[in-house]
Amino acid sequence: MKKILVVGSGGREHALVWKLSSSQHISKIYCASGNAGIAHLTECISINPDDITGLAKFAEKESIDLTIVGPEIPLTMGIVDSFRQRGLPIFGPDSQAAELEGSKVFAKEFMKKYNIPTADYQIFFSPDKAKKYVLDHGAPLTIKADGLAAGKGVFLAMTEKSALDAIETIMVKKAFGNAGKRIVIEEFLRGEEASLIVFTDGKTILPMPFSQDHKAVYEGDKGPNTGGMGAYSPAPVATPAVREKAMERIMMPAIKGMAAEGRTYKGILYAGLMIVDGEPRLLEFNVRFGDPETQPLLMRMKSDMLPVLESVIENNLQEVEFEWDPRPAVCVVMASSGYPGSYEKGKVISGLKEVEQMENTQVFHAGTAFKNGQVVTNGGRVLGVTALGETIQKAIDQTYEAVSKIDWEGVYYRRDIGNKALGHN
Repeated sequence: MKKILVVGSGGREHALVWKLSSSQHISKIYCASGNAGIAHLTECISINPDDITGLAKFAEKESIDLTIVGPEIPLTMGIVDSFRQRGLPIFGPDSQAAELEGSKVFAKEFMKKYNIPTADYQIFFSPDKAKKYVLDHGAPLTIKADGLAAGKGVFLAMTEKSALDAIETIMVKKAFGNAGKRIVIEEFLRGEEASLIVFTDGKTILPMPFSQDHKAVYEGDKGPNTGGMGAYSPAPVATPAVREKAMERIMMPAIKGMAAEGRTYKGILYAGLMIVDGEPRLLEFNVRFGDPETQPLLMRMKSDMLPVLESVIENNLQEVEFEWDPRPAVCVVMASSGYPGSYEKGKVISGLKEVEQMENTQVFHAGTAFKNGQVVTNGGRVLGVTALGETIQKAIDQTYEAVSKIDWEGVYYRRDIGNKALGHN
């Protein structure tokens, strides 16, 4: 029986703990630092996800058999390198491989080198030169901060003014700190987004079903980008032909390319894709489970996840197979009013117990905490309400029925999650 440590405190980590807690091979799960929902399932320890030394000491002291890293920051900081040096089993890419997410500039240059289809781009170190490029080329354009910005460093600029404002925000006002020292300006791709998340041991690639995230804060994909306002799986835009092209033209070259660069990639690789007239083009790589895509994906995963994680570490992923629930799953993120800008914390959440009684429905906590015996808001994205249904419409209906039972002062959520899937019927 194994002891597991999950690193992180969001909805993705709640989903991972929930899924792993059904494994017959696991005796104990710890989560650092967790949230109110995770605390219902297992023991939360008060070590920050970026306290790599503290986490490694805890893993040694408790004889942890496997550590799973949720967020990108510890991965780019080198938590995997540190654990491996101590002989501690850990799931995720090392710091060199994690640069695929840690630097948009590195990622774009890598895509170009290995002929991975993506948007045309330019890299800028100077805000003045970036602004001149915008004025010379016009809009729409996509403006990206080079480094990590919690999903908020990408601006879809439909006008020259909004492009210039984005450059000002990133490079002059330094809204994302050092992440904005360099920017990437890309051609604007029109199409429908989809997410392909795979397990890989550096040679074999085991894909999960496609999902679709909803990045913009408002209905109709309007407003600023967020960490994600909802997701569903499967994504009908990803036809079998799209799946085949995505694997052959994007995932396989990426894994082979990273190996050729001496950066063998092991763990989760996430490709954010734009499907343009049936052709997948890569928007970005992430080096970990997506959030909120993980929530509907793990609701659909029938197999025990532990053997897959272990096979990645042991380099024998080719021996593993997955079983998936054919039913669609939908996740709606319930957020604090004001997110992705400033918001208040500490609002009492009602209705959680009522939703617990609903079948095929889970509430994954993201930004929650306990206060005076009650569950309160403690972040921008607060809950990820997720449900399975026989059809995508039934999954949507079930999810929103659960959402309607939950409330707090200033709650906000999009009411159109999953609508794009219905358009393919």
